[in-house]
Amino acid sequence: MSNYPKFAVVGHPNKGKSSIVASLALDNSIQIGNTPGTTQIKRGFPLTVDGEVVYELFDTPGFQRARRVFAWLEEHGDVSADKRIDIVRQFVFEHKESNKFKDEVELLEPILAGAGIIYVVDASKPYGAEYEVEMEILRWCGQPSMAILNLIGDEDYREDWTRALGQYFRLVRTYNPITAGHEEHLELLEGMAQLKEEWTKPIKKAIGVLDDLYDQKINNSVSTIVDYMVEVLSFIHKEKIKGEEVSDEESERAKRFYREKIVRYESEERVKIQTIWNHLNVQKHEGELDLDAVGLFSEESASIFGLSQKELVITGASAGAITGAGFDLMTAGHTLLLGSIIGGVVGGVGAMFGFDNLYEVKVLGQTIGKRELTVGPMQNLNFPYVLLGRSLYHASVIAKRSHAKRDDLNLENTSFTEKVMDASTRKELEKVHAKLRKGDELEKEELSAYQKIIRESFLKLLA
Repeated sequence: MSNYPKFAVVGHPNKGKSSIVASLALDNSIQIGNTPGTTQIKRGFPLTVDGEVVYELFDTPGFQRARRVFAWLEEHGDVSADKRIDIVRQFVFEHKESNKFKDEVELLEPILAGAGIIYVVDASKPYGAEYEVEMEILRWCGQPSMAILNLIGDEDYREDWTRALGQYFRLVRTYNPITAGHEEHLELLEGMAQLKEEWTKPIKKAIGVLDDLYDQKINNSVSTIVDYMVEVLSFIHKEKIKGEEVSDEESERAKRFYREKIVRYESEERVKIQTIWNHLNVQKHEGELDLDAVGLFSEESASIFGLSQKELVITGASAGAITGAGFDLMTAGHTLLLGSIIGGVVGGVGAMFGFDNLYEVKVLGQTIGKRELTVGPMQNLNFPYVLLGRSLYHASVIAKRSHAKRDDLNLENTSFTEKVMDASTRKELEKVHAKLRKGDELEKEELSAYQKIIRESFLKLLA
């Protein structure tokens, strides 16, 4: 017999029962609909972490014939309170093969098997005495119980509901499964731990496990973003060319491949993030990364990561020096590094005035038939912040998204880096970006510092 806590989520049709199960089970595969009767049979949804079930929730149909069920119980149940659960068992046994009380049988079965009761009401609708019949049936079951006030609409009748529910349930809590985040989830579990002494220890353990899992997801997300940034910013596409000079066709093909690969890198990173947070199947709409729209810093946007115009010229000169170095390499060094000097000057001026030198294109080798065309790495100074802003925004929205939500996810084509990074932080990031533009290997300490900055930025967006 399993020793983890189980809870049957029950109530009137269309009060958000399935949404609450999806939210607490971290499972977006649960069917949720606006029409009564979406859930027709009970189904268990265990929350499993590292192969161990921490608790299980049962999604159940709503009460359909509560008055008739209670009338049957009263007719057969002129017994003391401690015997009433036997009458409920008799009811389920006699009607299990019948469709007359199919919904009630489905929702009562997990409770009779030992599941705690979570009774869900829509507290945006006025309290009505008709709900008392349902609550009386649940009271006959004799299981530990709590009520959840779910505000589906704009009105708020929680005060009236709380007074009534307090007469039937040990605990009454407000919980909106659509907007609830990690902290609200844990707070509700704290309440559930109070329902039964035997459940206190396993639910407290579940809270610790879920807290650790949340931190692990944050760490995995940050590592994914960092790996993605390093991979994209240092990416170089190489291909052989036939003649001594690059044809227009060869050049355009190589640049097209380079761009497509970068877009593919972003798409793969999105899948990894959504897998971490178990939102792989969410329908999302996001503007595709458009490299043609990425411009170097204009005079108005030069402060996006806190660099002064002088610093921007120096940084641009550093980027331009790579292009110059490519020219030196092609001429076997006979320019006495003049190419690097010219490249640095052009890069600096380009950064200052928006010179559109997106990425480096070089031809290497001097033997006919063995020349190689390389595209990359990306030289645009703004590019890392476009990537990072899009990535942090996507990851934070996914991390905060409730598993009860079923609407499409519309992501604005915007950058959030300026909202979570001050000037000094962005300067520290630029040190890493500059090394990646040069093709230099990052030291372990540099990578660790870079990861720390991105983690702090991610946590600010999650707050």
